[in-house]
Amino acid sequence: MNRRKFLQKVAGAGAFLALAPKVLAQGAKAFGEAALAPMKVLGIPLTPISQRAATENHVVRYISDTLPSRHTGASFSPIEHFQGLITPSDLHFERHHGGVPTVDPAEYRLLIHGMVKQPLMFDLEAIKRYPSFNQVMFIECGGNGQNGFSRTPDEAMTATRSKGLVSNSEWTGTSLKLLLEEAGLDERAKWLLVEGMDGAAYTRSIPLDKALDNCFLAYGQNGEALRPQQGYPVRLMVPGWEGSTHIKWVRRIEVSDTPYMTRDETSKYTDPNPDGTTSFFTWEMLAQSIITYPSGGQALQAEGFYEIRGVAWTGAGKVKAVEVSTDGGESWQEASLQEPVLSLSMVRFTLPWQWDGKETVLLSRAIDEKDYVQPSRAEVIKAWGYNHRYHYNGIQAWKVLEGGKVVNGDDVLS
Repeated sequence: MNRRKFLQKVAGAGAFLALAPKVLAQGAKAFGEAALAPMKVLGIPLTPISQRAATENHVVRYISDTLPSRHTGASFSPIEHFQGLITPSDLHFERHHGGVPTVDPAEYRLLIHGMVKQPLMFDLEAIKRYPSFNQVMFIECGGNGQNGFSRTPDEAMTATRSKGLVSNSEWTGTSLKLLLEEAGLDERAKWLLVEGMDGAAYTRSIPLDKALDNCFLAYGQNGEALRPQQGYPVRLMVPGWEGSTHIKWVRRIEVSDTPYMTRDETSKYTDPNPDGTTSFFTWEMLAQSIITYPSGGQALQAEGFYEIRGVAWTGAGKVKAVEVSTDGGESWQEASLQEPVLSLSMVRFTLPWQWDGKETVLLSRAIDEKDYVQPSRAEVIKAWGYNHRYHYNGIQAWKVLEGGKVVNGDDVLS
């Protein structure tokens, strides 16, 4: 955005520059004895592993308590606290079906068998000998956003609880296609059964075409080995598809000519239709976005200039644009997308905003490179009904009250 457009969007330079005297005045008061105390003593010495500042220890995942055991369930990434594009590895969302297994990398094995010319077994070092690459990519749980299906929107909803079952990392691994070709695929082969080594022996069917296109086996995340919660030592990556297909702690890949219709792709991770039928294998995650500042649970200090910030993503490829409304959908403005804008990766968006102190509703909608537009909550409910569980991608509304408190605004647009 050039300077002229920026100043127009904040209603003139004077409105923005008026912040400067207040900021400087507040800063001057901060240089008291307490502010200077760190300069009077030696700091913390070198340590093997660095830690967050103690004042940032409140930034943790939200753990859902709707299930009787934490061995199965989900923890949500605190997305409204993130400063950049990459999710810290220890704050990446989790979804487990039988707890996190402890896997000895020296004993790890991956079996490829079924409709292949020669069954093969790989240890971790053998997998790492294949050509490697890095890819910045999001993973999103198929159940992300399911609170939007509720008949009674929760006013206390935060960005974390709304859409925190999504995270963005730099993954390191090797192409699954290379290993499948080593085993030699039967010409009749069309599907894979991928199995993890957790207590649930979690499995999903993956079309062979997708596997040969862009699936890969990851053993690194954000510059280090995978965390155990993210599938250490090896997990499957299925770019753009729901997180339940990204099998963690992968131990077996069976090649077949038909899908396996496992429990978690029949009784779970399916979409019931209004006509009573059920849609299976609805894998691709549709475009969506969320404003993370200002968002639920936060508060604006006073009327004046603010920068609206948020994140967007799509399983269809790149986010082409994000539009923001500051008046409940009466009008829309195109936000700025922060570089880099990568395919199958989350992207940050910003929009300068001048708040007049009155109650209003903030919205954002993502548009992907196939021109798909993120729908309103009403449109999603019309298509799927209430009390659904998966693939909710409706617009999240935030209501800014007089006084600055921000709450869930979904009830306004229901």
